[in-house]
Amino acid sequence: MAKETGKKLIAQNRKARHEYHLDDLYEAGIVLSGTEVKSLREGRANLTDGWGDIENGEVWMHGVHIPEYAQGTWTNHSARRKRKLLLHRREIEKIEKAVATPGVTLVPLSLYFSDGRAKVEIAVARGKKAWDKRQAIAERQATREVQAEVGRRIKGMPG
Repeated sequence: MAKETGKKLIAQNRKARHEYHLDDLYEAGIVLSGTEVKSLREGRANLTDGWGDIENGEVWMHGVHIPEYAQGTWTNHSARRKRKLLLHRREIEKIEKAVATPGVTLVPLSLYFSDGRAKVEIAVARGKKAWDKRQAIAERQATREVQAEVGRRIKGMPG
């Protein structure tokens, strides 16, 4: 069988980009069981309620839902178990310092296969206030309107 190359996206946490200010991004490997990998290869996962934690110098991902493999037997995994993330020691120490600050957390952004290996993109994130969210929505709306107006002008349509 040929080796898999490239990047295949499995799941994204779009809500995280709306709910948090993202500071540092990291790519981490994940320790998975066989049925979890098969379930991910079918493109089934949910990162919405996921978060990260550091315990005894190791980074763990909690709340990520990888459903049971349909053809799995008694070897099937539990859907919401905590999973160990694989990072370099310096990265873990940097994350640990950042997460020690109140209001800062570790959030998974996307889950994908990179050259056949399961990876997760995690971010050190600070929670947004309600007015931050409204401001971001207003900015997106303004840029969308400007782009629409530019498009109309280029086409020679009346504004």
